[in-house]
Amino acid sequence: MPLVEFDLRGLGPGQAPDRASVAGVADAGSLLVRGPVPALGTVLAALHAAGRTAEVPVSWEPTEDASSRGLARDLGIGTGDERELSLVRDDHGGVLLQHGRYEAAEQGRLPLAARLGVQAHHDDEKVADGMVARIDVRPDWRAVDTIRVVVSPQLMRPPRRSTGRALQLASDPAQVTRDGVVYPRPVSRWTWYADDRVRWRLRP
Repeated sequence: MPLVEFDLRGLGPGQAPDRASVAGVADAGSLLVRGPVPALGTVLAALHAAGRTAEVPVSWEPTEDASSRGLARDLGIGTGDERELSLVRDDHGGVLLQHGRYEAAEQGRLPLAARLGVQAHHDDEKVADGMVARIDVRPDWRAVDTIRVVVSPQLMRPPRRSTGRALQLASDPAQVTRDGVVYPRPVSRWTWYADDRVRWRLRP
């Protein structure tokens, strides 16, 4: 099966490719993705949907934006051998590579002061039950099947931090941002989890 290349460097900030533009993953023997973090995430989501994450090695040529440089550093792009990595997914068909945020859908005139009511469990631990400013989620690439969660109750108060495999959220209408891309509609439930049944192959 051939090498399939996706040149997605033309994506703007906060933009992800549509699934149709990466449909060629189903027939790939290996993949090369050029573009920002959302480009790599969309390709991995399509690869997972095709059931081929374990078979198809993925190479990534990041763009020069700060998010891409940070993820490239965390993944060790350009160093080491091919390796298998955790796949952090959500229950809406997406993949999270660097940073997810859960916050109030209605920001009002003072977005930094916006809060939402939320109940959140990180594995078996209740990490939020009440009003919060936001919840941030990051895959931990130094660990296996682990996400790091930061719950910020409000400005100027210390956040609550936790690590684990899965975060489940139920809330007032919320806005979700995945790797800089805003989900197209408000949600009241969301789950991010490191899928311990799935690995993807990075060819650095």
